[in-house]
Amino acid sequence: MEYKIVNGLVIGASSGLYDVESEGGAQIVQCKPRGVFRKNEQTINVGDRVNVTYDDVISEVLERKNSIIRPPLSNLDILFFVVSSCEPSPNFLLLDKFLAVASHKSITPVIVLTKLDLKAAQDIIDIYSKTNIRIICVDYSSQKTKDEILALMSGKISAFTGNSGVGKSTLLNYLGNFGITTAQISKKLGRGRHTTRSVSLFKLPCGGYVADTPGFSTFDTNRYDIIKKDELAFCFEEFEQFSHACRFRDCSHTTELGCKVIEAVNKGLISKCRHSSYCTMYDEAKQLKDWEI
Repeated sequence: MEYKIVNGLVIGASSGLYDVESEGGAQIVQCKPRGVFRKNEQTINVGDRVNVTYDDVISEVLERKNSIIRPPLSNLDILFFVVSSCEPSPNFLLLDKFLAVASHKSITPVIVLTKLDLKAAQDIIDIYSKTNIRIICVDYSSQKTKDEILALMSGKISAFTGNSGVGKSTLLNYLGNFGITTAQISKKLGRGRHTTRSVSLFKLPCGGYVADTPGFSTFDTNRYDIIKKDELAFCFEEFEQFSHACRFRDCSHTTELGCKVIEAVNKGLISKCRHSSYCTMYDEAKQLKDWEI
């Protein structure tokens, strides 16, 4: 009879072995996967919920609510996009692509603005104020910013992403490295937190986990993360209140007469910048062949 750790959480991976935290966090066990996983080319990601047998073998990966390919992470709740308002200025098309993928995968996106230039920051706020995407302006002199971010992370699996030079490291240091200590790694593993791994999850004092993702600047929007053109508009949630009234049921919201989304853009109810990103992404999605999706 096989006794299992029910709903164990994969918190680390290295050289084909996986660190699994038992439900409730009572223990961390280093496990290997069943041989059938390799045979079936089934992956195990950090963030996966798994069942483990009495002899420390992962017997089953439970259903994922989402996953990203690089870095390999599953079941993300929140993705913080660290964006500099200046030096470097944000690439809105790239940011909107990432925001759309997050929405498509049911990951809550949060924009964190650093290096605040008041006018540039306000321009960014104006673009995204017409969405439900939360925007946090970092004020390193205030405890309020830290409390706001940590409150969002409580009880969630979260990660931070941002291009080089946007101040992600400064932000993470400001947040206090989340109080992560070497003692949080099981003695059974015989190693500390700085061991090289592709991804690790660390438990937060306030509850929840944060992904430690070395080299994680921007996650790949590769072919595994492609959004079909017919699904893209749903990833721009500010379109929803207008799109149902479009003249044509299959309106692409790009050039059609009678498109209520375009009318909303012209009236300033939807950001022209966001709509421009959408149109570019729609044109790119149109070029895809069925076998590429």
